[in-house]
Amino acid sequence: MSRLLQAGDACIVAQHQPALVLDYARSRELAPRAILAGTGIGDLQAPDAQQAISPTEYLQLLANVAAGLKSPETSFMLGQQMLPGHFGALSHALMQAHSLREAIALLVRFQMQLCPLLAPRFREDGDLAVLYWTDSFGAGQQRGFLVEMHMTAMTAMCRWLGGERLPWRYCFNRTPPRYTEQHEVHLGEQLRFHCHLDAMLIDAAWLDRPWPRANAMAAAVALRTVDAAHAGARERSLLCALYDYLLEHIRNAPTLEQCAVQFGVSPATLKRHLARHGSHFQAELDQVRAHVALHLFHGGRHDNDAVARHLGFHDANNFRRSFKRWTGMTPMLLRQSLEAYRLSR
Repeated sequence: MSRLLQAGDACIVAQHQPALVLDYARSRELAPRAILAGTGIGDLQAPDAQQAISPTEYLQLLANVAAGLKSPETSFMLGQQMLPGHFGALSHALMQAHSLREAIALLVRFQMQLCPLLAPRFREDGDLAVLYWTDSFGAGQQRGFLVEMHMTAMTAMCRWLGGERLPWRYCFNRTPPRYTEQHEVHLGEQLRFHCHLDAMLIDAAWLDRPWPRANAMAAAVALRTVDAAHAGARERSLLCALYDYLLEHIRNAPTLEQCAVQFGVSPATLKRHLARHGSHFQAELDQVRAHVALHLFHGGRHDNDAVARHLGFHDANNFRRSFKRWTGMTPMLLRQSLEAYRLSR
């Protein structure tokens, strides 16, 4: 089994994403002491090449910079610099990606190196492609900031590598902010709030359009270098591994005890690990159930009874009550909302 990383593990290279944040903070003349407090980084100018910091420390760094700048633009500006990044062969492989599909595949495969705090997940449903993010280490109140940062990063990278602005549509699992000017400047006007996942949607026809910057030979060489450097066990966060397990077994109503056995710990230990990430087993299970239900409803081919059966509910009424607890609305209202969104495309 691959190593399961937790929020306190030093697994993020300080000279990668944290260095970009430090450089941005320095360009805005923030006080070093305020920037570095609680981050584990001792030098604002040049982090140790061998130093790794924990997700908790990286989240603290982002919080420090956001608090210091007090600007709604910060998350978007950091996102503009995030991808392809400066990660050697991995960034080079991403720059040489032949298409959007290849870029997404790299982002998903090398999530811990490219976007460690949020895990990108991809699914294709007929003529619709969906890229959505789940929490890797317990972002808490910084979740919205991270979502803006990651969506901007993906949007900016695709525009650069694809040679044009792609017609993404954006879904946010939050209430709308008081002002959406920054969202519109960096992402566009196709914004939808009060959703139940954070996602970027695009017509699947865009997935395989060739990108003008692609170089197949250079990409192959870069990928061989990346594969050699990352040979061995694939590192994942505990929350990501749990999401994957629950998603795979969702039709069998997985339990805390089953998951604990899968991860080689006691149920009590798994509870403690999740608590350190600001979560608990029922919340993680409900999230996966809600995401699967959204996927099934979005296709328009499943009614309440079919979705209830898929999720292991033997009583449709129980499913409706549970669904309202997960999302704040009944399945019927959600289906009406999804249908209206499809018609507006």
